[in-house]
Amino acid sequence: MPDSARAAVISDIHGNLPALEAVLADVRRAGIDVVWCLGDLVGYGAQPNECVALAAEACAVCLVGNHDLVVLDRLDIATFSPNAALAARWTRSELGADARAFLNGLSASNTDQPIGLFHGSPRDPVWEYVLSPGLAAECIDSMDSRVGAVGHSHVALYFTSDASGEASGEPAASGAQIEIADGGWLLNPGSVGQPRDGDARAAWLEIDLAGWRATWRRSEYAVDEAAEAIREAGLPAALADRLYYGQ
Repeated sequence: MPDSARAAVISDIHGNLPALEAVLADVRRAGIDVVWCLGDLVGYGAQPNECVALAAEACAVCLVGNHDLVVLDRLDIATFSPNAALAARWTRSELGADARAFLNGLSASNTDQPIGLFHGSPRDPVWEYVLSPGLAAECIDSMDSRVGAVGHSHVALYFTSDASGEASGEPAASGAQIEIADGGWLLNPGSVGQPRDGDARAAWLEIDLAGWRATWRRSEYAVDEAAEAIREAGLPAALADRLYYGQ
């Protein structure tokens, strides 16, 4: 990959095909060079096979997330909330052989790119949520790379640590742009398929790898279409309703 490349980081698609299609369309229009996915391709939404196929085609790197692993029966479903467990059981019954094989070939982290890529955190790529400066400082200290990207929490945000090891951070609104040329950083693009930061639009992150600049993006998508697919599949109505509120 050239040093001048721009990367799009996406995460937490959760079987929401209209959201993924909208994000990838915006990525193409922006002329982004490479797409990295941080996992949870399936989970709450009603189009898991389509999302896996599209992500496999569009992304240079895909990670596996905890929802993917539960659907593959590689994590205990008892650790999930009732609605998440219902969706996982439904997805297990719907997931095709090609999608299953693709997900089974993925890892929860990738440290071969210009930045570290983790589903959960550098310390625990499957389960750990990075939502506080103290925890972020420990995670940044544990990384081999200076900059890392994490998903899992469905919240667009960033953390940075200075030479003293103290960390600070905050949520990242649509259009937020920060310089990441110095210090240690953990960046969360937010969720494509089920945002939980009060903004219902699909979230993604653009990183300029030459200028070391991160910009948080949002994509409008057909929420009605995604919600109706959930209802038609017989999944819990709450999983459809929350798409409208970004919660």
